[in-house]
Amino acid sequence: MKWTGRYNEYHAASFRKDLISGLLVGIIAIPLGMAFAIASGVKPEYGIYTTIIAGILISLFGGSKFQIGGPTGAFIPILFAIVLQYGYENLLIAGFLAGIILVFMGVFKLGALIKFIPRPVTIGFTAGIAVIIFSGQIANFLGLHDMKKHENFLPNMNEIVTHIASINIYSVFTAAICLATALLSPRFLSKIPGSLVGLVASSVIAALFFKGHVATIGSSFGEISSTLPHFHFPDITVDRLYTLIQPALIIAILGGIESLLSAVVADGMTGTRHNSNRELIGQGIANIVTPLFGGIPATGAIARTATNIKNGAASPFSGIIHGIVVLLVLLLFAPYASLIPLASMAPILMLVAWNMSERKEFAHILKTKTSDSFVLLITFLLTILTNLTTAVEAGLILSVLLFVKRMSELLTVSKVLPDSTDKHEKVKAYMVNESHDCPQISIFTLEGPLFFGTANKLEKFIMDMIYLRPKILLLRMSKVPYTDTTGESKLARLVYDFEKLGGSVLISGVQQQSLKVFKKTGLYSLVGEDHFFEHTGEAIDYALTLLDLNKCVGCKHFAFRECEAVSKENLLIRRFHEPHKSGK
Repeated sequence: MKWTGRYNEYHAASFRKDLISGLLVGIIAIPLGMAFAIASGVKPEYGIYTTIIAGILISLFGGSKFQIGGPTGAFIPILFAIVLQYGYENLLIAGFLAGIILVFMGVFKLGALIKFIPRPVTIGFTAGIAVIIFSGQIANFLGLHDMKKHENFLPNMNEIVTHIASINIYSVFTAAICLATALLSPRFLSKIPGSLVGLVASSVIAALFFKGHVATIGSSFGEISSTLPHFHFPDITVDRLYTLIQPALIIAILGGIESLLSAVVADGMTGTRHNSNRELIGQGIANIVTPLFGGIPATGAIARTATNIKNGAASPFSGIIHGIVVLLVLLLFAPYASLIPLASMAPILMLVAWNMSERKEFAHILKTKTSDSFVLLITFLLTILTNLTTAVEAGLILSVLLFVKRMSELLTVSKVLPDSTDKHEKVKAYMVNESHDCPQISIFTLEGPLFFGTANKLEKFIMDMIYLRPKILLLRMSKVPYTDTTGESKLARLVYDFEKLGGSVLISGVQQQSLKVFKKTGLYSLVGEDHFFEHTGEAIDYALTLLDLNKCVGCKHFAFRECEAVSKENLLIRRFHEPHKSGK
């Protein structure tokens, strides 16, 4: 039996691969789901609910064959801030709204736009999130107690320093066992996730030897229920919509970025291609449904998706199976999860932070010592010291400003003349000097985009260069790939001023995009259809017919090959007519 579409050539062997990969990824996802929920300031079972519901729906409706969805570390600072500021109920509403936004983003095909977010911005906020996650687990690693949770990084660090005297040696020992086992076990048990081995080993040791001395999930959050989550539609009001639209938008944008990045990673590992807009719709559906059952926002998980692929996943069935595995564990083994020490969860999240930190890419961009390095640092520091919203906004604005600056430097305007020594008499800038420059025809080559960032440069340069007031201005625009309305406006002003002084403007080689803009704005009519030429040679031939031949008499510049003949001919004519005039 074979399936079509995303299940093309699907058969029993494919299902066995999906079953194995789904089982392994499901086991990995359980401690991560609880850890992400706890770090986000909500009960651990909400992370499990998210893993089950969002994991299944993202695989069913998403645009990637191998995507594994669920709660992720990237969301921790945002969700934690929302819970502290607005409460858990409003977090559900924000997640629900984010889901709707994601669906609309997919429907209106905005998936490709997210890819245009500059790499330094994504690396900056990802590294910043990693620092926040890592630092947020220091207290659980050390077993500190009576600490207040704050929304910002510095107050939380101050809490750690203030309460450092309350360090719990049993918690430290438990966390150290988990960390060491997680790092070392892959050498001996390559098929079993190190984080799972570390979690089980440290939990068993803590239960046997440190019982009552370390905080557990049960002692901190209550026993995890083995019942299924109940449907509950949140109480959405106009005031709540107005208050939560910004957090929802941030969740949607970050969720979109994270899921599409994960899908791109999956494409690179498998040689497939995902559908970015369908992926956004799938993510949106998952985030609309999940809050109705108490789950937190979800997105594509890069590490779990990579693990899914490495274990032989053949289709989205592996993601569905991973959700079913988590559901079965919830129903059968939930009470045992309550015994897991918080100190055992801390190293797992620290490893997640370390792996998501993009440290190599971060160092690489810094080494370039370019404007991208500056954007990276600003985004990174603002993510840590303020919040993700401010960081992303500042990073994007900086990137746009620096991009405009770089683009403005790309436009060059040079005065040129034909090189008579060249076989094809191509125009060159080095041919123009004080003794070799046509007084009546000025030719300029424009190279680069003509837009709001470069328009003033064009106008100033040309006006400064045509102080001799030539009769003809020829603009070569074959190397202008783009013109916006600001560039067109400045060019139109230049044409208007030049023609007002009695001159003529010719344009050669204009590209289709610029030509369309000129026709829509009226510049095409202002210049005149007969003043547009496909080639510079044609424009020069036409320009020579417009010359004031009397001014050519005695001219020693000889800027064009016709100049010497025209100058001599007109000199002879003048000499022939002068005696007759005097004889009259």
